[in-house]
Amino acid sequence: MTDLGAPAEVDGRGPGAPQRLTRTQRTIARRMVEAKAGVPEFSVALDVEMDAAAGLRTQLKTAAAGGTPVPSYNDMVVRACALALRAHPRVNGSFEEGGAFRLWEHVNVGVAVASEDGLLVPTIVDADRKSLAEVAQETRALAQAVRERTIAPAALADGTFTVSNLGMFGVRHFDAVINPPQAAILAVGAVRGVAVPRDGAIVAVQQLTLTLTCDHRILYGADAARFLGDVRDGLQEPERLVG
Repeated sequence: MTDLGAPAEVDGRGPGAPQRLTRTQRTIARRMVEAKAGVPEFSVALDVEMDAAAGLRTQLKTAAAGGTPVPSYNDMVVRACALALRAHPRVNGSFEEGGAFRLWEHVNVGVAVASEDGLLVPTIVDADRKSLAEVAQETRALAQAVRERTIAPAALADGTFTVSNLGMFGVRHFDAVINPPQAAILAVGAVRGVAVPRDGAIVAVQQLTLTLTCDHRILYGADAARFLGDVRDGLQEPERLVG
């Protein structure tokens, strides 16, 4: 028999304030559930020395005309990924139900941008065919459109690979969630000073960590390692990225 005189149960967390997800947040939540529940993923990480890239940025700053955007480290990563994707078409692919995967003709690199509604991923179409300067200019325009909520739906479509960067927050390493049906996503950490042994001495270098999360139905460990190695080589020899 119910004791009508018993006090109502009190939630020790307080009443709380329900927050309804926006349409964008609902879409993001659904896609993340699909990714974590349906994609057998694995991650590999690799450290990259960025001294040469830092030197290139200094040169580009000196030579830049007024108003010309100077490529960021992230722009260099996008450009290095685009060139490596052309050489590793399976990383640029998508899994299809029925036991197949598709290798896409175009290399369209998505760049994750934080907005008030969540995380949007505008796409740099044919990133492998664009110069570093063009990648920098387009990335800034797309990021601004996301933050101003003027981004066109078409600019968020047709990505074949994604780059997600938390380095500006001081994050050294993280595992990003794959954006289905893409085969992989690259997580970029902060550029930081570290001490490394070299020729019997300890030297200071600028370093960042890249972490590639892959769909194991398409890619295997060796595939991921070779792709990351090419991205690293592009960043450590950044003259490859210019042009």
